[in-house]
Amino acid sequence: MSGRLADDIGRATPARLVAVFMAAVSPVLGVASWLVWAGLPAEWTPEQTVSPQSAVALTFPAVGAFLIVHRPRLNMAWLMCVGGLAAAVSDLSDALMFRAAAAGDLALAGWMRLPSSLGWAVCGLTLTMLLPLYSPDGRLPSPRWRPALLLGWAAITLTFVRGTFREPPPAAGYPFPEVIPNPLAVPALTPHLDTLSVIGWTGIYVAMALAALSLAVRMRGAGPVLRRQIGWPLLAFTGYIVFLVVAAFTEKLLWAAIVWAAAIPFAVAFSVMRYRLYGIDTVISRAFVAAGVVAVVSAVYFGAGALSSLVVSGYGQVAGVAAALFAGAFFQPLRRLLQRAVDRLLYGSVGDPALLAERLTQAVRRGDPANALTAVVGVLRDGLAVEGVAVEVADGEPRYVESGRVGEAPREVPLIWHGERVGRLLVGPPGPRRFPAAHNERVLATLTPYAADVAHAVRMAADLQRSRERILTTREEERRRLRRDLHDGLGQTLSAMAMTLNMARLSLADSPETADELLRELHTGMAAVTGDIRELVYGLRPPALDDLGLARAVRDLAERSSPGIAVEAEVEGDLSRLPAAVEVAVYRIVQEALTNVRKHAAATTARVVLQRERSGLRVLVSDDGKGLPESVRSGVGLGSMRERAAELGGICVVSGEPGGGTRVEVMFPLLTAPSEALT
Repeated sequence: MSGRLADDIGRATPARLVAVFMAAVSPVLGVASWLVWAGLPAEWTPEQTVSPQSAVALTFPAVGAFLIVHRPRLNMAWLMCVGGLAAAVSDLSDALMFRAAAAGDLALAGWMRLPSSLGWAVCGLTLTMLLPLYSPDGRLPSPRWRPALLLGWAAITLTFVRGTFREPPPAAGYPFPEVIPNPLAVPALTPHLDTLSVIGWTGIYVAMALAALSLAVRMRGAGPVLRRQIGWPLLAFTGYIVFLVVAAFTEKLLWAAIVWAAAIPFAVAFSVMRYRLYGIDTVISRAFVAAGVVAVVSAVYFGAGALSSLVVSGYGQVAGVAAALFAGAFFQPLRRLLQRAVDRLLYGSVGDPALLAERLTQAVRRGDPANALTAVVGVLRDGLAVEGVAVEVADGEPRYVESGRVGEAPREVPLIWHGERVGRLLVGPPGPRRFPAAHNERVLATLTPYAADVAHAVRMAADLQRSRERILTTREEERRRLRRDLHDGLGQTLSAMAMTLNMARLSLADSPETADELLRELHTGMAAVTGDIRELVYGLRPPALDDLGLARAVRDLAERSSPGIAVEAEVEGDLSRLPAAVEVAVYRIVQEALTNVRKHAAATTARVVLQRERSGLRVLVSDDGKGLPESVRSGVGLGSMRERAAELGGICVVSGEPGGGTRVEVMFPLLTAPSEALT
């Protein structure tokens, strides 16, 4: 606890203390203004005592202080604190002005107009002009937007001057018991008050619109991350301007502007801190759908109710039931229709990740297996609304398929299949749509497993093709070797033996000694031929497999293949009825693994395990040697083990750490279980 307190004290810099002070004072001043309003006599209470400024005083400084605590140099947060405090000062000054007037102190009431107008001007300039222009990164989009800032400053200043120095209105028609004087009045301005009002408020609304427009322009040219970041303040400021303009014509909707003003700082905070967590496109989508459903269902309800009332007049309950039935029948189809319309507006032809995944699946099914990647990138580019998509498959010969143009700095998404990286998905810059789905994490999280499956399938197809080519090549090489050995070795030896036999037959009568010598040479040649034949046969299939069986052959191999190393061989399950190809592959893999242990491992003990399981045969060769180096390249031995396993549909994994020994683990799939093999 003491360490945490020390951290908090260390973090309490003067800037943070000032921000926290403003965040605490502003709502206090706002609540104080409400209490003052509540205590006024009825004749001195205005019709409207709550305005957007009231909401600003409560929310802006608190959110601004929160941002300053985390990012003290963020100028947008300081604008929020200063603007919120100015709004609170303006509201309290207004309330105190009427309180002084109600108490009979009209002179003090007149002077309270100055802090009220000044607070309003500071609040308007900081929150409706500067804040949107500097959102979300605290900088202007470009120097070209400075005239918009100057226009807002000039319009607010002009309106402040008009309100501060205008003469009091005439007593006739004044809504309060007495006219509050203005000690700063300038009579020369009276003829121009209407003109100044029109110019000032027109400039304010135009500047506010330009400030919101700057966000839209910034969003259009922004990258995928900044685009989502800008969406929050753009939505907040646009909605506030719309409701503020509507409230200028009808005060009944002023509450909407108040609520929207209170929500602006949270939208700015989301854009700065948590824009990835709260999807702006999702908020907009649900807001449109909810508003549309409420509007249409309400119209259907009241329309059905009115029609029922006309047809069955006097039966109010029947009309209500009929209206509810009609509205309920229209609700779900309408919601689906509106959701599809909003998704098309935000994302283009495909907005739902599930629909996009289904479309991708169908394209892969219909396409030729050789062109699966082409189908994938085509669907992804069209559905994600980007300029280009590419898929690169990590393989011995990397495959790269691109649709469109991904650009120089595309977004890279790794393609992982069961923990193994099989390639990468490259997503180009967003297209012209407002909220492209390519950079929505929901969509990418849904699509990448499908793309990874296709990439893995392409790798497997390439591996299968290479395996077939290697098998054909190996078969032809083996045939060439057998032909060479039979022709050059065994064939010539047999020819020489035949000549020796003829010479012995011819010299048998005249020189028995010579014939005997020739026959001894023939006997020696026959032993050599037997050895050559045995070597040929051993190259095709180790004789120990036929003589001893796989289990005893592996034990014999373990005993004699690694002198100086204690090798333990374990066999679990019945290995008597394995396919011949599996027996040869297991024997050769164990032989190669033990050879590597003897040559490279520097081990003292090794262990060989053959385990027959229900669905396959597991082979394990491990040692206590020096393990694999940090950077290891597969040599001929490791490659041959993997190829032998792959030819039979198995998997060979070689693992180990420096100083921790090496493990060679192979799993061969088998069609029959041990119990089935015995029947």
